Amino acid sequence: MSELWKGKPVADALDVETSARVEALKAKGVTPCLAILRVGEREDDLAYERGALKRTEKNGVAVKQVLLPADVSQEDLMAAIEDLNKDDTVHGVLMFRPLPKHLDEASACEALLPEKDIDGLTRGSMATIYSGSGAGFAPCTAEACIAMLDHYGYDLKGKRAVVIGRSLVIGKPVAMLLMARHATVTVCHSRTVDMPSVTKDADVVICALGRAEMITGDYFAPGQTVLDVGINWSEEKNKLVGDVAFDEAAEIVSNITPVPAGVGSVTTALLVRHVVEAAEKTV
Repeated sequence: MSELWKGKPVADALDVETSARVEALKAKGVTPCLAILRVGEREDDLAYERGALKRTEKNGVAVKQVLLPADVSQEDLMAAIEDLNKDDTVHGVLMFRPLPKHLDEASACEALLPEKDIDGLTRGSMATIYSGSGAGFAPCTAEACIAMLDHYGYDLKGKRAVVIGRSLVIGKPVAMLLMARHATVTVCHSRTVDMPSVTKDADVVICALGRAEMITGDYFAPGQTVLDVGINWSEEKNKLVGDVAFDEAAEIVSNITPVPAGVGSVTTALLVRHVVEAAEKTV
């Protein structure tokens, strides 16, 4: 049976420093504030939102929620983003993605002010990830994967890493962050031929496909470290599950993150950290 890498000790360690920085800001008359912009009521979004609300309360960060119906118009969405841009009390904005298909997600992301983009939505933040320098923030979930590996003492230098998924939310940015740590990275996706033969050859596998328990035991080999960042609602099991068929993988690999209680809590800890960093830039 593999070693379980839980997110709580990683998130708690991050919170210690974050809370101290919040108190320092409050002493200067600034209360860091996160705005949550959610369209519709996807179960995975709601789960992340609950975690974010708990984390902000724990760290003393204020929250403003902007909740829009799933059939919101593009015009109303853009107006909501503009209101948050103009609100000087808001330091960071979390907009849940993917947006409903009738909305222009690219335009919505680019409408957000770069200084309030604490989850890597804008082109400016993406440029920071790819260039290794700049003022933007990496997407929180992608950065959380690196934080997990760091906390558990895993040295990525020279390791073979496979990322399953190529989205701008997780797959592509986490691949860049892995390369920045000198890992050799392969990105798999829906067109990859014989994916299990690729993943079995890796030292680290990061699963970010967004499909419930699709990555089964035959994708893995002994000795691997597996980070599952999927948050999917299983109608069959009536609970949240990851992208990995956990019971199968846990019998094979050396280290694995659970869902829930894995990468998610680290993601919210870093989200709050980014809000605080954005607030510090206003002082």
